[in-house]
Parts: sequence; structure tokens; C-alpha cells
Amino acid sequence: MKTTNFSKLTVSRFSIVSAKSFSEVIREIDKRIGHPNIRELYEELAKTSTFQDYEKLINSEIGEAGLMEFLRVDLGSTLRKDPAAKSFQIVRIIAGNPLIMKKMVEFVPDAGSYAPVTILVYEREDGVHLCYDLMESFLATYENPRATQEAIALDSKVKKLLIEAAA
Repeated sequence: MKTTNFSKLTVSRFSIVSAKSFSEVIREIDKRIGHPNIRELYEELAKTSTFQDYEKLINSEIGEAGLMEFLRVDLGSTLRKDPAAKSFQIVRIIAGNPLIMKKMVEFVPDAGSYAPVTILVYEREDGVHLCYDLMESFLATYENPRATQEAIALDSKVKKLLIEAAA
């Protein structure tokens, strides 16, 4: 058995608060990201015979933000089930772009632990919070300039998406 390593990561979080309603913010995010039927997409991707065909299919499914939704988890549904809990809306959106992930994983395989990314949206008394943990901060430990460059580009896409959805 090889030695087990533990690495400590310092993660930076981008967070913005919107005066819009929760449903308005979600609607704005939904307008900007793709919403493919993931099962069907994976089946179609498996049938592609070239990377060019794979890219074409991915590019046909991403939204204007360059991202697609893989999964949405309504964390608030659990809160709403417990009458003793303070209930509020909170959604975790797992989103990304397999082509961007590929570029990071080529240079830092561990990037696959962080992509696709999480966008967290929740309501509080002061507004609707939109949060995202920066990919650049996850990959900083690996000190790979090419992966970091891709992470920065991904972070820019997600931050722009959140700023536009919050505005």
C-alpha cells in the first residue's frame, strides 16, 4: 500500500447578493445556461466517433454563459419538510462544460474532483445570495499554469453569469 497524502486546500468564494426575488434570480440563471437531458446527451456523446463531433454536440447544448446544468438539488425541500426548521429557498446547481473540464484535467487530473462546479443560490433577509467557489483556488496547490489559466477562464464565466443573474 502506498502512503496516503493529505493536502490542505484554501478555497476562495465569490458571493453576490441580489435584491431580486429568488425565482427571478433562478430564472436569470436558467436563461443563460444550457439544460440538456443529461441521460440523452451522454448517450449521444457515447455515439460520437471523433472529438470534433463530441465538441460540436457539447457546443450545441451549452447556453450563452458557455455552461450547461448537470444536476439541480433543491436543498430547501428538506428544510420545508421539518416544521421545526427555519425554511428558506436554497438550490445547488451543478454546472459546467465538459470541454473546459477536459482542458483542466489534462494538466491536473485532480481537477476532476472540482468540475463540474457548484453554484449555490439561497434567500436570506438581506436578499438572494449567489455563491461560487473559485476553481482557480482549488487548483492553486497544483501550480500548473495551463490548468490555472483554464480555471481562471471558467471562473470568469461563472462570475459573469452570477453578476448578470443578480443585476
